[in-house]
Amino acid sequence: MCQWGTDTVLLVPMSPDESHTGQFRWAWKGVDSCIADIVQALNAAGIYTAQSCCGHGKGDGSIILHDGRELIIRPTK
Repeated sequence: MCQWGTDTVLLVPMSPDESHTGQFRWAWKGVDSCIADIVQALNAAGIYTAQSCCGHGKGDGSIILHDGRELIIRPTK
């Protein structure tokens, strides 16, 4: 897992609830670099992500999807 603040800037989906426009839109946001490829692949496949955190070596990471599901990211040992 990466250190806090080690981000990759990706174009990510913003749901109407998260968007200042009140409409679905895409925005450039920083994503933890060590899971950025996963987040990008999910979004490209139409599985839209809402939030993500790798856990930074202190615990499990997670990717929360727009539909409310949560993917748990467990570090390999």
